[in-house]
Amino acid sequence: RQKDGSTYFDVDYQGNKNLLDAASASGVTKFVYVHVLNAAKMQDVALVRAKQAFVDDLESSGLDYTIVCPTGFFSDMEEFFTMAASGRAVLFGDGANRFKPIHGADLAEVCVDAHTASTRRIDAGGPDVLTYREIAELAFETLEKPARITCIPRKLSAAAVTLMRWITPVRVHGPVHFLASVMTMDVVGQTFGQRRLADHFRHLRARSAGSSDVGTSPQPTH
Repeated sequence: RQKDGSTYFDVDYQGNKNLLDAASASGVTKFVYVHVLNAAKMQDVALVRAKQAFVDDLESSGLDYTIVCPTGFFSDMEEFFTMAASGRAVLFGDGANRFKPIHGADLAEVCVDAHTASTRRIDAGGPDVLTYREIAELAFETLEKPARITCIPRKLSAAAVTLMRWITPVRVHGPVHFLASVMTMDVVGQTFGQRRLADHFRHLRARSAGSSDVGTSPQPTH
C-alpha cells in the first residue's frame, strides 16, 4: 500500500540491497532475510518478484545467510476481522486452501534463532492449520455475528486482476494480485510459536470495545 510513489523494487529490492551492501562493507558475518513462502509460484506478482530479485543477490553475495519464508502474519489476518466487522467477508477462490498464519512475535524468535542456524532456508508457519474460510468464520464467531462469506471464483478473480493491472496503479492492483494468489494455494510451512489466531481476534475485539486491556499483547495459549 505504498502511497509515496515508491515501487516494490524501490523498497523490497533496492532498500534491502542497500542494507546488504552496507552489511558486506561493514564486515557483517550473517544476513537473515524475511522473504515469503511459495515465492517460486508467484513470480508474476510484482511484490514477490521484487523480493525474489533481492534473494538472488543475497544468495550470490558470498555472505552467510538464512532466508526465512513466513506464511503470513496475524496482522495480515486482521483484514478478515475488519471484513467480519463490516458484515461480510470476501474470499478469492472457494476458501478451502490451507493456511498457517504466524504471530509477528513468534516470527521474531524464528529470525533470532536463524542467526545461528546452519540451514539456508526456514519455512515458518504458526501452530494452527486453518482454511481461509475457517479464518473468516473465526472472525465472525469472535464478533458474535452471523457468517456472511462471498467467494469469488478463481477464474473470475484472475480475470479481475488482469484487468486491474491495465487500469489501476501498482499500489492498487499489487496487493489485490498478491492476495488473490496467496488465497488460492496452500501456504503451510513448518510449525513455530504458540500464539493462536483465535486469541489475537479476541484481543482485537476487546481493543475495539475499549476494554481495559487495550495496548497489551495477547499471551500464548499453551
